[in-house]
Amino acid sequence: MDLETFWFCLIALLWAGYFVLEGFDFGVGMLLPFVPRDDAERGTLLRTIGPVWDGNEVWLIVAGGATFAAFPAWYATMFSGFYVALLLVLVFLIVRVVSFEWRGKSESPRWRSVWAWANTIGSFGASLVWGVGLAALLSGTPIGSDGHYAGSFWDLFSPYTLVAGVAAVLLFTFHGATFLTLRTVGELHDRAERAARRLALPAVALGAVFVIWTVAVAIDRNDKDLFPPALPAAIALVALVLAPLFLVRGRNGRAFSMTGIGIVASVATLFTSLYPRVMVSSPDFGNSLTVSDAASSHYALTVMSVVALVFVPLVLLYQGWSYYVFRHRVGDEPVGS
Repeated sequence: MDLETFWFCLIALLWAGYFVLEGFDFGVGMLLPFVPRDDAERGTLLRTIGPVWDGNEVWLIVAGGATFAAFPAWYATMFSGFYVALLLVLVFLIVRVVSFEWRGKSESPRWRSVWAWANTIGSFGASLVWGVGLAALLSGTPIGSDGHYAGSFWDLFSPYTLVAGVAAVLLFTFHGATFLTLRTVGELHDRAERAARRLALPAVALGAVFVIWTVAVAIDRNDKDLFPPALPAAIALVALVLAPLFLVRGRNGRAFSMTGIGIVASVATLFTSLYPRVMVSSPDFGNSLTVSDAASSHYALTVMSVVALVFVPLVLLYQGWSYYVFRHRVGDEPVGS
């Protein structure tokens, strides 16, 4: 495997890690208006992700930084062409971050309700835009012969990218519900379990549509064969089907693992369908950006690879330790925020 391919795979891994970890954060946020019955229970839900949500967002920063360093042409075209979409994501993430901090600044029920809804809106909006934006890399956007984006914000939208956005929302919400079954107790746990079962059918159905459609788009728009994109797509389908089966049997830990694997395999389907291009150009396919054309120099990639091989395992160990420390259920102690 050459260094360009290695870094493309590493960036895909970073996005998969971000969506698995931040995915259940977003899911918990989107469930705030529906699962809890009162402000105390909303506080409990927020405490399930309170120790980890900011660490989960580091995966996004690293993914963006890795793209900038390893594929500067990809970064430049994507960030300039998707400027409005990325600005929207930034706004949604800021609203969400502020909601964590400001909700506890007052005991007023209205104040706390406003910031709970702000968390929900930020989680929903970010999930939707991420789904649309990443799917647009494969479905095709106008790129000129000079490699510059030649379209507008509205060129990101198509039936396929809209399905991808809604699928991301449903999968993250389902993922968040299964996460809550592992982190809550009592009636709140029971309602989280019921929410997960209700979400299972629409999330699995639309997730299946997304991965199957992704393979079809790859064949139609990116000159790909059925294999290898069909392999991660099949893994995603199996994992998503198994998740509700485990829920019905009360094996919530395995259900959460399956939603996580389903999200990882869905991201793998998208990036496998995209390779060896990083952005597909439509309608002029010849202007598509490829991995080799968008990559940094061999020397730069070599230095980055050495640094990544040293520090990425350390970061993973630290984050794994953090999750181990905060693994206990919440909900039976006094609520302070």
